[in-house]
Amino acid sequence: MGRVVMGMGSGFGLEQVIMLLTNWWDEINESTQWQDGIFYTLCAAYALVSLVALIQLVRIEMRVPEYGWTTQKVFHLMNFIVNGVRAVVFGFHDQVFYLHPKVLTWILLDLPGLLFFSTYTLLVLFWAEIYHQARSLPTDKLKMIYVLVNGCIYFIQICIWIYLWINENSVVQFIGKVFIAGVSIVAASGFLLYGGRLFLMLRRFPIESKGRRKKLHEVGAVMAICFTCFLIRSFVMLLSAFDSSDASLDVLYHPILNFIYYMLVEILPSALVLYILRKLPPRRISAQYHPIR
Repeated sequence: MGRVVMGMGSGFGLEQVIMLLTNWWDEINESTQWQDGIFYTLCAAYALVSLVALIQLVRIEMRVPEYGWTTQKVFHLMNFIVNGVRAVVFGFHDQVFYLHPKVLTWILLDLPGLLFFSTYTLLVLFWAEIYHQARSLPTDKLKMIYVLVNGCIYFIQICIWIYLWINENSVVQFIGKVFIAGVSIVAASGFLLYGGRLFLMLRRFPIESKGRRKKLHEVGAVMAICFTCFLIRSFVMLLSAFDSSDASLDVLYHPILNFIYYMLVEILPSALVLYILRKLPPRRISAQYHPIR
């Protein structure tokens, strides 16, 4: 009899904990003070990452000004732009989330995500070029494939925005979120494919050299970070598509969800990748450091 009473008591305690957590979640989401605090925190975090990317870009330009716009310089410039736009969006969150028509809010929230995709798939392109060169495979079509894939993605997304501008349709909103999820899967697959290939190729070489060992760890770490962040983005977008009331990211009253999501899929990955790739290029051009033509 005592065991039954204890079981009932623990069950009731668990229900109370769940109720308290639910009440806490709802209280924060509905509080304008918490909304402002969380969104301004996101603004500051994005601004910091953007500033770091800009400083790194300036340092690289000072180190190798004669080589034009290299892959590394473009990567840091795009990081500066993406994170800077996010900082502005969250800094003016009160205006952004209440824009009319609503599609303007979706554009301001989704466009930096597409730019983030373009920025980090530059790393996939860079790795693909290194892998193809090492295997004596042609590399002349890789940049064209990168441009075509990005061009198709932007074209489809713009068509979705235009349709939503004309007719705010829930079915098209659903398609738009599934499309973003699909784009994220493409990015995750690219990192797994070429990051994994390059990692395995580097492992086959002797790793007595400190530089080669460091490059192996660098590729493995960046691949894992980017694959994970794009996979999380895809999962959350699908969840938002099928449960738009409780998992939507384009509303003001979901600040906690926004904070967790953007921290996991953009801020932390960007900060970690910028830290891992912080090494400046050599003053003389090398096989691993070449300009985008």
